[in-house]
Amino acid sequence: MQARKDGLAMPVAIQAEPVVPKRETGVSRWLRHVRHVLTSNPVTLLAFVLLTVILSAAILGPALVPYDPLQTNASQQMKPPSWAHWFGTDQLGRDVFSRVVVAARLDLIISVAAVALSFVFGSALGAVSGYFGGWCDKLVGRLCDTIMAFPLFVLAMGIVAALGNTVDNIIYATAIINLPFYVRMARAEVNVRRNAGFVQAARLSGNSDWRILALHIFPNALPPMMVQISLNMGWAILNAAGLSFIGLGVRPPTPEWGIMVAEGANYIVSGEWWLAVFPGLALMLAVFTFNLLGDGLRDIVDPQRRT
Repeated sequence: MQARKDGLAMPVAIQAEPVVPKRETGVSRWLRHVRHVLTSNPVTLLAFVLLTVILSAAILGPALVPYDPLQTNASQQMKPPSWAHWFGTDQLGRDVFSRVVVAARLDLIISVAAVALSFVFGSALGAVSGYFGGWCDKLVGRLCDTIMAFPLFVLAMGIVAALGNTVDNIIYATAIINLPFYVRMARAEVNVRRNAGFVQAARLSGNSDWRILALHIFPNALPPMMVQISLNMGWAILNAAGLSFIGLGVRPPTPEWGIMVAEGANYIVSGEWWLAVFPGLALMLAVFTFNLLGDGLRDIVDPQRRT
């Protein structure tokens, strides 16, 4: 209050201190962006929910299943689905539900490892060939043309048959047949952006070619490859199951969806449909999940969606 000349008090305006908004950290900003992507697209949210279910089965399945997936019981052979055995039992009396759940771990390990190998090496080769061009581009291009000249599943069969049907060789074969997809996509994305304005600005700022390629161009080329990664995850699971179906994949009695479908196919005519139907449904659900997951992964890693 201030005193006026007439002796009356005059009110004084009190200035409030400005409120400084709390600055978000990188992790909180990224989590908020992920939450926005999931809530804005119900299909993406459904895909991530299904992925959580599959990952939970792969990680916690062996500890949660009611029966040992390898234990045989001659008195429980070919039992239809019931409260005791939700998916029935097979020709050796093993619980089909336990085997389906436990098989998720092996199939996911094969698909994740194969796609990771093909993505790392394929995107690196494609980025280098797309940025530098010349003899490097020609050499990498001829390598991809050689792989793509073969039917991919037949090439995987040949690799596994030559090296032996082990889990490691299935991973290597699946990675090789998926390699050209990442090479060509990375090459195209980098080739389009190598003369862009932000690349020229980074080059004028004194950045080396390798630094520009790794920190400026490749992060902007990553979103389209996320869709390819998601699709290749489903293809890798189908490839592993197909190799197991024809006898070139994982060896029995290891629980694996392809083996279970192959064994159950012999009993469909006689009426034991559950032996092939439930592993087939699990295989279909996994491929369906990864096919839906692509758009969501692209939106999460896209730098333009985070602005």
